[in-house]
Amino acid sequence: MTPQELMVRMLPPFGGWLALAALALPGGSPLRGAAVVLFLAAGPGAAMVRVCAPALAVRPAEGPVERRDPDFARHSDLLERLMLTLFLSIGALMLVATVLIATHTFSAQRVLLTLTLLTTLAAFCPPLRASPQPRTPKGSAQ
Repeated sequence: MTPQELMVRMLPPFGGWLALAALALPGGSPLRGAAVVLFLAAGPGAAMVRVCAPALAVRPAEGPVERRDPDFARHSDLLERLMLTLFLSIGALMLVATVLIATHTFSAQRVLLTLTLLTTLAAFCPPLRASPQPRTPKGSAQ
């Protein structure tokens, strides 16, 4: 693993720890709000998408029959990863908040700390291996 790969891998957990440190700023501080919102919107999802990246890359995007955009597959895959990052982050946030509410231990600091720990754990996970595409017998339509 190169130092650049390690730095990219540790960026989401660093954002979480930075958001936790930003809680020491005054309550109405825009910097505090920006750090927390940015981490909650992208941090956990980015760490999870990095783990799943090889499995996502197995099947590239299929464009329309008439290709007007030569970079359709690259742009489509990028958009897919961005949306997956956002929705996984929001899903993880909702799941953690629901569990903490159900156990009567909910607080914003606990939600942020739990998501930061989960993001750090996901950053240390190795990427999933991509399984090969299933072969279809010759002559069969799919």
